[in-house]
Amino acid sequence: DFSDNKQSEKIETGGTCSPLRGALSPETERNPSPPPDTSDGDEAEVTDAIGDTVYSKHWLFSTLSRLIQMVTKSPEESDGQIHLTDDEEEDLCRVWDMAMDKDVAGFLQEFKAPEILLGVIAKSRNPRLTEICVGILGNIACFPDTCLTLSQNEDLGAVLLLLLGDADPPTLLETSRLILTCVSQKDVSSLWLQRIRQQTSVRGNLLFIMSSSTNTDLLEKVGELVDKLFDLDEELMKGWITARPSEEGDAGDSCLDLAPCLLEAAKQLRAESPNGLEVYLHVLQLLTTVKEGIQMFASSGGPGKAVWNFVCEVVCDDLCQPNDLAVVLQEQKGSLVQAFSVLQARHDHSVHGVTHVSLPLVGTIFQLIQYQSEHKESTKEEDAQDEQLLALSEITSEFLSDMYFSLCLQDTVAALVKRGYLTEKNCLTAFGRLLPNYQTSFHHLLLMLSQTDPEWADKVRKQFPD
Repeated sequence: DFSDNKQSEKIETGGTCSPLRGALSPETERNPSPPPDTSDGDEAEVTDAIGDTVYSKHWLFSTLSRLIQMVTKSPEESDGQIHLTDDEEEDLCRVWDMAMDKDVAGFLQEFKAPEILLGVIAKSRNPRLTEICVGILGNIACFPDTCLTLSQNEDLGAVLLLLLGDADPPTLLETSRLILTCVSQKDVSSLWLQRIRQQTSVRGNLLFIMSSSTNTDLLEKVGELVDKLFDLDEELMKGWITARPSEEGDAGDSCLDLAPCLLEAAKQLRAESPNGLEVYLHVLQLLTTVKEGIQMFASSGGPGKAVWNFVCEVVCDDLCQPNDLAVVLQEQKGSLVQAFSVLQARHDHSVHGVTHVSLPLVGTIFQLIQYQSEHKESTKEEDAQDEQLLALSEITSEFLSDMYFSLCLQDTVAALVKRGYLTEKNCLTAFGRLLPNYQTSFHHLLLMLSQTDPEWADKVRKQFPD
């Protein structure tokens, strides 16, 4: 939905000059052409409605014509800036809303509205006008047929990617939404991916937004866009991981590294947007699926430790409070799955795991395993949700098994018992979860438990005899 969004608080994203100046083709630089007038006397009155809607073709023509007049005034008339009256802004926002209708979107496409809007964007120095024009294009792009035609416009594609370097958060939000809409449609996704690979400024602009913005909606939408790009194009993701400043020119944002920017955005969204946080956790998890990402996290002085600490805090302090587990497993299990995937990958590719054991994290794993065991039947849901619960069950078991090396220290097990993270009850449940798939880990942990609390160890042996 690209409905009218009121302007939100701005962030400083660089200069106020339009990133489009000097970057467009001569055809785009000229004033936009008016929509073709097909009216024919009384017949036009009968056929004034657009498709099966109540929207008026005549009114839409009139609004688009006034839009063209706004941007064709001489500099003396407009003092270099396009000013929108309240009525003009209201009419344009009506067009924005109308474009959510498939018939209207098709009509706008047929009568060259995208070209008109492109011309307005190229000449606009009014952030609100630019935002509205991009929003209208975003609604037009919501339908496969109109999205295909719109996406084939090379000038429009170039302009939208350049707009990611704009200084206005609402414009950035609508631009990100529009590009995400196009990339998400299979008929045109490859075209947009090719453009993004060629336009290297996209990486720097998106990373700068993630590292500097405090706008929740913008951060969430940019995260969704990056998530979709990485999910569709592994090579693009690898390129963004390994990019160096020299590959992107001398721009100030070219030195930004991917993981720290993702982490900064996730920190901003941590308290305000659970959905946005889940998106960024998924992006971090995607990075762990390729060699380049693993090497980045495992490198000395790299972002691995910061990511580990942040995700541990999210899991232990935000998601897994004892009194809220039922709600978390219902509403935020996706975030837990992504978080444990990141932690497990980071642990597996460190030297003997992380340099120290996070006792609260191990305690949280015991807690989750115990809760899921006790509520196994009551937490059954529909197929899609069951898959997430099953994935969470599997990954916590596998993670516990992977951590056996770190846990195979008598002092560590003793500390878990002393701080109440390991109890007789959850001990039996956790050991049971390791069987039959993780027998080596089972026996190593049982050995450590024997040295810490022989009585508990005996109960485990009786419960799970060889």
